[in-house]
Order: sequence, then C-alpha cells, then structure tokens
Amino acid sequence: MMQNQKLAKQLMKKSKTARYERFGHLLSLSALLLIMAIVLGIIVFVATKGLSTFFNDHISFKDFFTGTLWNPGTKTPSGHQAVGALPMIVGSFLVTILAAVVSTPFAIGTAVYMTEISPKRGAKILQPVTELLVGIPSVVYGFIGLSVVVPFVRNTFGGSGFGILSGTFVLFVMILPTIVSMTVDSLKSVPKYYRQASLALGATKWQTIWKVVLRAATPGILTAVVFGMARAFGEALAVQMVIGNAALMPHNLVSPASTLTSVLTAGMGNTVMGSLQNDALWSLALVLLVMSLFFNLLVHFIGRKGAFKK
Repeated sequence: MMQNQKLAKQLMKKSKTARYERFGHLLSLSALLLIMAIVLGIIVFVATKGLSTFFNDHISFKDFFTGTLWNPGTKTPSGHQAVGALPMIVGSFLVTILAAVVSTPFAIGTAVYMTEISPKRGAKILQPVTELLVGIPSVVYGFIGLSVVVPFVRNTFGGSGFGILSGTFVLFVMILPTIVSMTVDSLKSVPKYYRQASLALGATKWQTIWKVVLRAATPGILTAVVFGMARAFGEALAVQMVIGNAALMPHNLVSPASTLTSVLTAGMGNTVMGSLQNDALWSLALVLLVMSLFFNLLVHFIGRKGAFKK
C-alpha cells in the first residue's frame, strides 16, 4: 500500500522537463507582453505629443494638412499659424512612390535571374551583392548621393541638383536589396509543379515565368514593394543630405524639397519642449507613425489575400 502511494506520488510529480517547458512558456509570454507594452507606449506617447498641436495650441486640422507655409512661430498673411505640413507630406509620398516605381523592375528582374534563369550564379554573385548593399550605413548612401548623384542631376537635368529626383535615386539603391530578397523568397515559394505543368502543356520557359510564376508570386512581390516603400518613407539621413531641405511645395523633380523625416531630423534638436514649434514637429512624427502602421497593415492584408491554400 505504501509503495503504491509512493509510486502514485512520483507519477503525479512534475518532471524536470515539464518545469523547464513551463518556464520557457512564461518567459516567452513575458517577452511578448513587454514588446506589446513598448509598442503601445510609443504609440500613446507620440499620439499625445502630436495631438497637442491641435488641442493645446488650437491649430486646425485643415491648416495643418492643407497649408503650404511651414515656419512654426510665425503667421501666414491670412493670420493663421504657419504650420502647413502639406509640402513635407507631398515630398515624402513623391520620393517614396518614385523610388518604388524605379526599383521594382530592377528587383523583379534580379530575382527572376537568381531563381529561374541562373540560380547557382545568382546565389554566388548577386546574393552577396544584395546583402552588402543592406549593410551599408545610411550616411554612406547620403555622402555618395551628395558627391555623385547631386552633381549628375545638376549637370543633366538642371537646377541645383537637390530635390525629389536626387532623393529618388538614393532611395532606389537603398530599398533595392529589400525588394530583391523578398521577391526571391516569393518566387521560391511558388510550387515546382506549377512550372512543370506549364512546361508540360507546351509553354516556353519565358512564358512559364511571365504567365505562371510571376502571377502566382504577385502577392509576395506586392508585399516586397510595400516593405520597400515603408523603408523609403521612413528614411531620414540619406534623403536629408540630397533633397535640399526646403519646406516648399515641389514644383518639379529638380527643385529643392523636404520630407517628414528630413524636417524632423533638422528641427527636433532646435526647439523647446512644449512650444508650438516642438508640438508641430511631434505632429509630423505622428503622421509618419500612422503611415508606418498603414504600410504594416497593408502588408498583412496582402499576405492574407495571397496565401497559398493547401
């Protein structure tokens, strides 16, 4: 009887492995909750600071999002505060969209070569090159843009060389590795029997790539482009060095302009906390945060719509 009770007690006792597993679960849950708390805290903090412009300084949303004069602390000829953020918003979208438009064909062509045409050579040559581009700091891209791209744009297209076009060329190189690597993963995820079935029906290799592989990988390619746009939208230092940093509505691609990030990095350290100038910069940061969240939600939406169903 005593032996049965002792045996039952040993069987009911949690093993060392079970205790380790429970500890691992608690540690993972704690890390997840900590990350969620940090993200939520950042969102609440930036939102609180950014909304102060509208609720504490009594700046209307219309003046902020549609105004074209940016000089916080002064007034426009109509008597309103000069906190028009439209030039920076337009500049950010222009440079982001143009960089994505220019880089996407190069990225798709590179990815197709690496996966469909010459996988071995692509893995040996192109993959290390793309990884090297990812590791180059932003300030190096900015210096190269300042020394090479700006003079090229000035001599070829006119103007001072600073502007949307120079920022587009710099961001094109910066986001290209991101789009290439994600596009490669998307092409590799297309099942092999898609290719085999197309070739068996008499399609050529290029027809298979164009009509089958790329169409099947379209959601993944769109996700890659959105990720690249998210990086371009949030890039600060490299763009600031080549875009001109003029808070004016861009009249053309070679006129000096500005983005949300360039104005933020240039002005945040030169304002007093709680002043209108500082609150206006926090409002720009809030717009930047909202756009980043939008890009992430768009990526999740595209991923869910384009997931392969088993």
